This record gives sequence, structure tokens and C-alpha cells, in this order.
Amino acid sequence: MPTDWHLVHYGARAAGGFGLIMVEAAAISPNGRISNQCVGLWNDEQASAWRPIVDFCHAQGAAMGVQLIHAGRKAATYPGLPGFESGSIPVDDGGWVTVAPSAEPFPGLAPPEELTVKEIKGVVADFAAAARRAMTVGFDTVEIHAAHGYLLHQFLSPVSNRRTDNYGGSFENRIRLLIEVVDAVRSVISDTAPLFLRISATDWLEDAPGLTSWTIQESVALARILRDRGVDIVDVSSGGLVPAPIVSGPGYQVPFAEAVRQGADIPVVAVGQLGDPVLAQRVLFDAKADAVDIGRAALFDPAWPLRAARLLGLAEGEWPVPESYHRGMWG
Repeated sequence: MPTDWHLVHYGARAAGGFGLIMVEAAAISPNGRISNQCVGLWNDEQASAWRPIVDFCHAQGAAMGVQLIHAGRKAATYPGLPGFESGSIPVDDGGWVTVAPSAEPFPGLAPPEELTVKEIKGVVADFAAAARRAMTVGFDTVEIHAAHGYLLHQFLSPVSNRRTDNYGGSFENRIRLLIEVVDAVRSVISDTAPLFLRISATDWLEDAPGLTSWTIQESVALARILRDRGVDIVDVSSGGLVPAPIVSGPGYQVPFAEAVRQGADIPVVAVGQLGDPVLAQRVLFDAKADAVDIGRAALFDPAWPLRAARLLGLAEGEWPVPESYHRGMWG
């Protein structure tokens, strides 16, 4: 449930100049939570608690989006904070039985139960219901989280999807659930609300011997299909399905965004260590992406956009500044 902490957290970033704030992964159902401390949008009480936060951020000039998620086999984990254990929360200690396309556990976590077709249809309905609630309380957009090894990504990748029915096997079958979710969400949100989709462009397992995984080529093909079904922009990340080694660094995922942008002819968001304003601007000016996500840098610096504006030499009036900050920014 969002609290005053969320109001201060997101409100500070709205006042700090962020144009679009994408609220943290909100679970579509209780068993879709990553941890027992995650927010959700599976009931009206939760939705109502978001309204004052959305309203305040709007008043500061920011657009508001919410990321909708089902964690699948990566659900029911400890929060990953100091003082907590790691791994799955036991059912008798407040955890719950997790679900997945197949009974294949994430390494180090409890084995999930394989979803039935009826339960899969329930997941689709839950995504749509959460998206409808988001629109009701004033969110401007929603993002379907199909990345980082969570449920929708688990269906996409043959590493985690071992099904032999219409939801597994071929590329067309593995993307079926995501298509159904996109169709359902698109049907309940405003025609003018952009629909974001977050994907992992690759499992980073191309070099694993004898293993077929999710690749950038399949990501491009997926984006092309979903572009024609109402997805407006693809947020291109990578990895998370298994604890595979990744060589990261500033802008390391930008080539994936560029590949999706060029191959699927759809707007994309670039992510991953883009906290340097000069680098972020270059990604945009070089037409590698249409927008950039600022994540960890935004945690350290709620006014990152204002600092970036100064660093990049914007003149007074070229970037909106809250009246209360004007003297400190331009005075």
C-alpha cells in the first residue's frame, strides 16, 4: 500500500523536474508480489491510496505512470534489505506458493507450481483490472513489465517455459500470453494513454552450450508484432531470467534499444547506467533511443533533471523550474 513515504519520494522527483515518473513495480495480484513489502493495484483501496500522490505530482508538472507486474517464480522473496535473509519466504513465515509457466525454479528460490490455462486467463484479467484502476485514479500511462525474469518474461524464454500446450514451445506460443495481456490492457486504458512495454532484450545466454534462450532477434520480432497491437513505446532492458554474468557499464544496454528501434520501427526507451547527463543526451541526439530512463541516479538526486539542465547549458526558461527553486536555479 502506498503511504506518505511514497508521496514524499515521488513528489520530490516531480518537483525536481522529471517529465515522467514511472511508479515502482505494482503487483496485479497478491501472489504476484516480488516481496511482502511491495505495492499493488489489485484492489480499489490500493488504487485510492495512489490518488493523492498522482495529484501532487501532476501539480508539479510531471506525468505519472505505473509499472504493472506479476513476479511469477521470482515472487515471495525477502525484500533484499539489510537485516533480512535472502531467498524465498517460507509459506509458514508469510510467504506464498509461487507460480510460473513451468515448474522450473529460479536458482536458489522455491519451486513454483505450473499455471493452468484457467489460471493464465486469470493473470490476463488481473493485468487488465489493475490497468483500469490506474486510469481511474489519474495515472497517465501504464507499463507492462515483461522483463527481468518475472512472469511474462518467464513465458517468453524457452529457458523457463517448458510447456507443450498453446503457451509454450514455438515463438508464437511463447509470446501468446504477452499478446493477450497487451490486448486486454490496451482495451481498458484511454485511447490517448501511451502503453509502455518493458522487455529484457536478451537472457545473456547466447553463448551457453546447448541452451536455447531469448535473444535480441526475438525481441525485435516481438516489438514489431506488439507495435501493431497498440504498444506505443518499448522500454528495453536485459537479463534477469537467471543469474547469468553480465558485463555492464555506462550505456551498456543502449545497443539493444537501438536494435529494437531500428528493427521494429517503434519508439524505445534506453536504460542502464545513463546517469551522466552528457551520455544521456548523446543517446538521444544520436537517435539511438527516443527517451531515457534515469533510475539509480534518481534515487541519489531527486533534482537530477534540474542539475542536468544546468550542466548542459540550458538557459532560463528552457526547462520548467518550480517557483520555489527558481532563485537557486537561475538567480
